[in-house]
Amino acid sequence: MKLNQISKPPFATYLKIGDKFLLSATPERYLKKEGTRIISQPIKGTAKRSTDANEDKQLAANLFADQKERAENIMIVDLVRNDLSKSALKGSVVVQELCKIYSFDQVHQMISTVVAQVSKDKNPIDIIKETFPMGSMTGAPKISAMKIIEELESFRRGLYSGAVGYFTPEGDFDFNVVIRSILYNATKKYVSFSVGSAITSKAIPEKEYEECLLKAKAMREVLEGS
Repeated sequence: MKLNQISKPPFATYLKIGDKFLLSATPERYLKKEGTRIISQPIKGTAKRSTDANEDKQLAANLFADQKERAENIMIVDLVRNDLSKSALKGSVVVQELCKIYSFDQVHQMISTVVAQVSKDKNPIDIIKETFPMGSMTGAPKISAMKIIEELESFRRGLYSGAVGYFTPEGDFDFNVVIRSILYNATKKYVSFSVGSAITSKAIPEKEYEECLLKAKAMREVLEGS
């Protein structure tokens, strides 16, 4: 799949349900469960790559030092910590990585890793219910942000910004965040993709628009046949 070849993301997904298709090149993990350990890795902060090694290194360093991006990331980490605490054993929620820069073929991303422990008899479905939707796609505070999204966004997100994953027979699971994805309705012959960026008091509209174009680059390349 060309989208996967372009981006080489860690949580790529191909999903077909009837006449509806998902082609996802997402770099983001929503939530994973291994035994009694749960892991969430929210993304906030995106920068372009460069073919020049020195420039590329500087772009990554600039992203790491960007106070606006760090503030967004830390805000969502706090939200994720709160969400995980609903399921976790008391005192077990830990921020393992804060604002770490991960580099993918298309972009640099600022990713934090939050882990927690749950009881052995904790229902895995309840863990999903208590943390969904993921904070990186809603903003904070979650409920009021979702109300604003419902009021202001001109279309329903559908599968975009949701999650796809799997459960094992042992009750473990791993779910991604549906971003950087192409959706196709074969009956209606309708192709779509969505991108977005965080709106905060420090956001500069032009930069947020540039970030959206950067996120859309790989999907446009696939659909435009370049």
